[in-house]
Amino acid sequence: QVQLVESGGGSVQAGGSLRLSCTYSRYTCNMGWFRQAPGKEREGVAAVDSVGRKRYAEFATGRYTISQDNAKNTLYLQINNLKPEDTAVYYCAARPWDWGVVSALDLDLVPRNFADWGQGTQVTVSS
Repeated sequence: QVQLVESGGGSVQAGGSLRLSCTYSRYTCNMGWFRQAPGKEREGVAAVDSVGRKRYAEFATGRYTISQDNAKNTLYLQINNLKPEDTAVYYCAARPWDWGVVSALDLDLVPRNFADWGQGTQVTVSS
């Protein structure tokens, strides 16, 4: 099991930026970010694989950037031009090696494709 701890959330005004961080206990083949707004299902935001390929949800294209620093065991999510509809709890997720290595380009951004989860970090965007 991979331990994941998110940080970096907060309350910001629309148009601002945030960089979320997720420290992980060990490196895995696929890692991703999800978010869950009140009353809504958890939805995928972005994912990265072991060779650095990235995949983004349609809504995340252009304003969100996923990156990873394996030397620091940290996954990042940069969010620019924040909008009130970005308000949600953001979760970091990991897919273990023994589930099979999958290209991020082929990995559906759904919760069932990830095994381990952090506790989440709240992002609140005011207009």
